[in-house]
Amino acid sequence: MNNVTKKWLLMRVSSVVLIPLMIWFILNLVSVFNKDYIEIVNFFTTQPSKILVSLTLVFAYFFSALSISEVFEDYIQDEKIKNVANKVLNIFAILVPLITIIVIFNLN
Repeated sequence: MNNVTKKWLLMRVSSVVLIPLMIWFILNLVSVFNKDYIEIVNFFTTQPSKILVSLTLVFAYFFSALSISEVFEDYIQDEKIKNVANKVLNIFAILVPLITIIVIFNLN
């Protein structure tokens, strides 16, 4: 399987996984929208919420990194700039969800 086919397949799989996660996230975001701080922290400290928010973040950043990488492939002609842009994108796609997940799991 070549690289383009793998990317295409990974984008499709991650988008299918994101659909139920985003539905869950949006429904819960609406339910905690007018709550006070303590209730929101309580929501994020329950085990199912921690896991589901973490999965949502990981898959959302993974999907967005793949999508933005495709934009780089299409519009950046210089290979060096394209490689640097993809590396920076991948670093952010790993660091941002990781830091957010660490913060969520450290909430009390």
